[in-house]
Amino acid sequence: MANSIPSSFKAYDIRGRVPDELNADLAKAIGCGLADLLGLRRVVVGRDIRLSGGEITAALVEGLLSGGSDVLDLGICGTEEMYHGVFSLEDQGVDGGVIVTASHNPADYNGMKIVLRGARPLSADTGLHDLGRYAASFSPQAVKPATGRHSVLSCRKEYIEHLLSYIAGEPPAPLKIVVNSGNGCAGAVLDQLEGELPHTFFKLHHRPDGSFPNGVPNPLLPENREETSRAVLENGADFGLAWDGDFDRCFFWDEQGNFIEGYYLVALLAKEMLARSAGEKILHDPRLVWNTIEEVEKSGGVPVMTRTGHAFIKERMRLENALYGGEMSAHHYFRDFGYCDSGMIPWLLIASLLSRRKEPLSALVGDMVAAYPVSGEINSVVEDADRVIAAIEEIYVDGARDYTDGLSVAYANYRFNIRKSNTEPLLRLNVETRGDKKLLEAKTRELLREINK
Repeated sequence: MANSIPSSFKAYDIRGRVPDELNADLAKAIGCGLADLLGLRRVVVGRDIRLSGGEITAALVEGLLSGGSDVLDLGICGTEEMYHGVFSLEDQGVDGGVIVTASHNPADYNGMKIVLRGARPLSADTGLHDLGRYAASFSPQAVKPATGRHSVLSCRKEYIEHLLSYIAGEPPAPLKIVVNSGNGCAGAVLDQLEGELPHTFFKLHHRPDGSFPNGVPNPLLPENREETSRAVLENGADFGLAWDGDFDRCFFWDEQGNFIEGYYLVALLAKEMLARSAGEKILHDPRLVWNTIEEVEKSGGVPVMTRTGHAFIKERMRLENALYGGEMSAHHYFRDFGYCDSGMIPWLLIASLLSRRKEPLSALVGDMVAAYPVSGEINSVVEDADRVIAAIEEIYVDGARDYTDGLSVAYANYRFNIRKSNTEPLLRLNVETRGDKKLLEAKTRELLREINK
């Protein structure tokens, strides 16, 4: 039907099971739509290491070339390498980019993240669903002979130079770092950075492999954290790192092998960025906020809360001209990186900080963890998410409410946020308190009882 949207079209990306929800025919239609409907003329294209990536990317490129778009092909790369190619080559006529990736989803999934000129994300609000309607009504017979040009784009050298610019100046002291690429795309970039840095890397699952022989690279899953933790302890490392498949998210372990919630990294990175550029605005999401607000204000910055999700944060960052934005889900955004998220810049900044401070990572986050303990994000499958949220709003009617994203309710000593997932049929709960672990446990149990009634 002309008005339908394929199920793989989400709020701010395309993602689905191959071939049922995403396949070569749909990819070809998407390519034609990017050229015909959106008028893109010069497009950077890349893909992650998923086994279906080659076929889907080839079809996407065929569609783009059919519509008269020139394609600059990065080959296998991370999402942020595509972002960098688009914003750094804007003055050369690049007006869009696509990375074929499903990030941390299972191996039989794939998807696309699409950006326009300057690496501005294409979302449901800015044309993604219009593209979906175009693709749904597209006829394979409409594919024309290629009139665009297809060329290889090699800009990893420039990308590496950009990453290193964040730690330019005093050379960092050598550190021992565990790096777990999860058989995703991060390994090749780490190998190039290794030659420019004094650090010793202990590499886990370093070889790219789209079959994910060691499990899907999603470090947010508790069962995926133990191996990195153990490697930190076994190697006496200063800290540990792991990435998802397209490495746009970076996760940290301290020198004791403890996983560090992304919430505390937001404040740590905000402080580091503000030390370089005082008085700037710092964006954060509404799921957990107290620690970020306190640390940003203490560092002379201006905290700004915004809706969760990369498309919304990037739009607000441009509006506010924010220096840095962070989500507790380990997405970190930088103004000088085209307002885009990077999984490499954060750990370079933290390594630089550790080199200068001569303190362990556990000490740098310890006071924050104690001051604002958190539940961690807890996901629940429910039949009617809107009904559950409405019921909880009625129960906690005496708290200070905020609707920036889902429902946030704050009391003197605790607050929580409950929101629907943008990509999965889940309710996500986050709870924080002012230094009270027992209250945290009690309120988390109480809220989960209401959610799962």
